[in-house]
Amino acid sequence: MSSTVRKAGLKCQIRSTSNRACARSLIFLAFAAGPLAAQEIAYEPVSFESTDEADGGGERYVRARTAAVPAGIAAYGPFRVLDQTRAALVDVTDARSPAAFAAMMSAFPQIALLEMVECPGTEDDRANLRLGRMIRAAGIATWVPAGGSVRSGGVELFLAGARRRADPGAEFAVHAWIDVDGREASDYAANAPENAKYLAYYRHMGLSQTEARAFYAMTNSVEHDDALWLYGRDMARWVRLDVSDG
Repeated sequence: MSSTVRKAGLKCQIRSTSNRACARSLIFLAFAAGPLAAQEIAYEPVSFESTDEADGGGERYVRARTAAVPAGIAAYGPFRVLDQTRAALVDVTDARSPAAFAAMMSAFPQIALLEMVECPGTEDDRANLRLGRMIRAAGIATWVPAGGSVRSGGVELFLAGARRRADPGAEFAVHAWIDVDGREASDYAANAPENAKYLAYYRHMGLSQTEARAFYAMTNSVEHDDALWLYGRDMARWVRLDVSDG
């Protein structure tokens, strides 16, 4: 299975009314249409972060901002332990992150909440999906506070929460993946392994088949060197959230 890479170069903001500027047909005609089908997507330039293919699952992250990172009482890779029951994700995940998470949970088994503060994405996509399944299996809730930012591969980790919460103004960014051969999801059949692994992951995270297909189509509606930026209130239209504060 090919590795995937995600990169961001343009910022997209959502506005109501109809425009197909960001619409991608091809494979996504086979997926369920989601709420964004009737929305206009306007672009504005932001910084571009190029990524090179690395060993493992490939890089896919968006370097668009930097949030204040809590020091915590202990550090395990990209995780910071805030107290006995809370941890924060504050950096890019990589091939070592599943082991870092396991070590953290061994030392602090009462952790029940993961605050997603600064989550640019991942340097190893396969490890990132494995980490998401570990978060889910541990029954940990995910929470994006006001000022929190969850981007690219970080979004898969947000979905991993046994319960998911996001401040209405929290920041999310999604975009299409591309493999080492320069092929995107739309270059593969709808049921190809390259697409099926994401749909299977979303189903594992509690999305229905219709929700999984609609969400996946939305994330791939923007080319890999662009990014679609959403707020927490927008994310609530695509996946079920347990609490929407404010």
